[in-house]
Amino acid sequence: MTKARASLVNLSATPYYHCVSRCVRRSFLCGYDAQSQKSYEHRRAWIETRLLTLAKAFCIDICAYAIMSNHYHVVLHINAKAAQSLTNIDVIDRWLAFHQTPVLIQRFRQGESLSKSEYKACCRIIESWRERLMSVSWFMKLLNQYISAQANREDQCTGHFWEGRFKSQALLDDKALAAAMAYVDLNPVRAGITKQPKQANYTSIKKRVESLKQNKATPAGLFAFAGNPRKSMPDGIPFRLMDYLALVEWTCHKGQERGSNQRPPLLTRLNMSSETWLTTCAHLECGNVVGSLSSIQAVLPTLGLKRMTGVMIPNR
Repeated sequence: MTKARASLVNLSATPYYHCVSRCVRRSFLCGYDAQSQKSYEHRRAWIETRLLTLAKAFCIDICAYAIMSNHYHVVLHINAKAAQSLTNIDVIDRWLAFHQTPVLIQRFRQGESLSKSEYKACCRIIESWRERLMSVSWFMKLLNQYISAQANREDQCTGHFWEGRFKSQALLDDKALAAAMAYVDLNPVRAGITKQPKQANYTSIKKRVESLKQNKATPAGLFAFAGNPRKSMPDGIPFRLMDYLALVEWTCHKGQERGSNQRPPLLTRLNMSSETWLTTCAHLECGNVVGSLSSIQAVLPTLGLKRMTGVMIPNR
């Protein structure tokens, strides 16, 4: 049974989510369709560009993404602190980057004199936009609607392009976050597109590696790695980038039955056995939540549920 989005995406439970959207009809999202002998590779750039553009406006950070032939994956972080720090003008400018301007907001933006009731109406609108700027549902809506319209124009047809609502998984702890990011970055390897995830186009891991080659810690549009979290450190993914890259490389080699048996440092920090890690990465898309048993049990009261389906990560 389909669940209400509020029971799946809840900032009180976790700010991290793994989202997936898949195509519905035979025509490809991207890639090469052998039956029609037509290439749709250029659509990967549509998605990547739109994804990174939305991230600049929304208070939602992109941790990882992979754009495949008939679907895409993205791991998102809801940045509530950034949303609350925005001024009213900031909220207006960000939201109106993708929408037409209501007359009342235009008058407010231009500093015109407003009645008390008009001012209160403006404030209500702005606060609703502030909430939307940290909404995964609105983020995915503006991404998928844009791509659907582009593809339909190109295919000269109408109708649904996506199979339905995007699928979302709540990532409840560091183990779940690391596994989801690795799962996404290794998608091209599992699909047989490449043997090296760092070489796969339109993926976050390739963008991060290319950024490192240019002596840049974080590429534009992606959430930074903050290292081992401490109170004095800035917001970011709670791992060291090099540790994460080493873990992805090790996981790739293990999946191809080669490579070193040496345990990656990040697995030690996450307190996960090699077997648990590999099993989690192989079956990550099952259910609506990913996390340890204690993490799953802790969020059930928050979501008003007695149980949830998902991937339970056992302790070592």
